[in-house]
Amino acid sequence: MRQIHKAGEKLFVDYSGMTVPILDQLSGETTTAQIFVGVLGGSNYSYVEATASQNLQDWVGSHVRMFAFFGALPRILVPDNLKSAVTKACQYDPVINPTAMHYNVAVVPARKYKPKDKAAVEKGVQVAQRWILARLRNHRFYSLHELNEAIKPLVTDLNHRQLKRIAASRHSQFVEIDLPAMRPLPSAPFELAEWRTGLRVGSDYHAVVDGYAYSVPYRLAKEKVEARLTQSVIEFFHNGGRVATHERKYQNSGHVTLTSHMQKTHLHYAAQSSEHLLQWALRVGQSTFAVFSHQLESRPHPEAGYRSCLGLQRLTRSYSEEHLEATCQRAIYINSRSYTSISSILKTNLDKQPLVMKTDVALPIEHNNVRGSDYYTGAGSC
Repeated sequence: MRQIHKAGEKLFVDYSGMTVPILDQLSGETTTAQIFVGVLGGSNYSYVEATASQNLQDWVGSHVRMFAFFGALPRILVPDNLKSAVTKACQYDPVINPTAMHYNVAVVPARKYKPKDKAAVEKGVQVAQRWILARLRNHRFYSLHELNEAIKPLVTDLNHRQLKRIAASRHSQFVEIDLPAMRPLPSAPFELAEWRTGLRVGSDYHAVVDGYAYSVPYRLAKEKVEARLTQSVIEFFHNGGRVATHERKYQNSGHVTLTSHMQKTHLHYAAQSSEHLLQWALRVGQSTFAVFSHQLESRPHPEAGYRSCLGLQRLTRSYSEEHLEATCQRAIYINSRSYTSISSILKTNLDKQPLVMKTDVALPIEHNNVRGSDYYTGAGSC
C-alpha cells in the first residue's frame, strides 16, 4: 500500500543489520558497533550514528541525540519490537518503555515481521549502508568516538545531496515540510535514570553506591534511603523526599561529603587547617608555635599532624595557656615534642620547675696533647 506521511508526524527508527568493527589498540580485541538510523517520513531527512550496543541506555541516548540533531520533535515514533523500545510485544496493546514520556512522543511500534510498516526507515537503512558505511569499509577505527566523527560529514553530505526525482535535497525538504510542523524540544534533554532501593546509611551518614560513599544529612544515619542515578548525577530520597544531590563518581572507592550534611562537632573538626592551628599556637607563645610547626612539618602530609595539634589544643581545657607554653619550652629543650611527652610534663608538674639551661665548657687552648702550629710547619718534626 502506498503510504502518505503527514508533515512532521512520524519518525521511523531502526538499527542497520550491517555493523562496523572497532579495534582496541591496548588489548587487540575487536568489537562491533551498531548503526542506528532515524528517518522522518515527510522529507526522508536522516540521522545516523554508531553505538556500542542496542541496549536500553544506548537506545535512549541515540534518541536524545537524534532529537537534538533535528532540533524538534515528531508526534509519533515508529520503532520495531526491539526490547529496549517495547517492554512487552503485542500486536494490539504493546507495553512501551516509559522513557518516551519525557518528550511526550507517541510510540507506535511496527507489527512483528512486517518491515513494510516502516518502509521509510528500511529504505533509509539501505541508503545509509550504501552512502555511508560502504565509504568507510576500508577504514580502521579504534574508538566509537572516532567512528562517529567519520560518520557526521557523510550524514551531512547525504542530507544535502540533490534527489533525482525532485529538484530538492532531504535537508531542504526537511526545512520546508517537516520542521514547521514539528513540536519544540523540552527545556532539558532526557537522562536515563536507574533506581537503587533499600540502601542503608552508615553511622558516618554516608550511603555507598557502586563502591563510592556519598553523604546525606547526619540525622539519617542508619536509616534506609533510595538513590536515583543518571550518568552525571545521583540523588538520594527518604520517605519520598529528596535529601541529597551529588555529582556521580565512577571510582571504585572514595567518598564525598557536603558540609551541610555534617553535625556541628564534625564540622568544627573538618574546619581545622594548618593556618588556623598555627595562628592559635602563635597567640599562645613562640614555643607552642614551634611545637605545632614541628607536628605539621614532620609528617608526610600536614593533615597527619592535625590530631596531635588538636590534642595539644585540648590540653588548655585542664591547664592554662601559660602552662602549655612553659611545657612546650621544656619539650623543645629535651627534644621530645610529642603529644605524649607534653601531656606527661603537665601531669607531673614539671612545667612549674625552673628550666636549667646547659652551658658549653670551653676546652683549654694549651695542653700537653695539643701539638701546636709549629708541628705542621716542619719545625718540630724529626
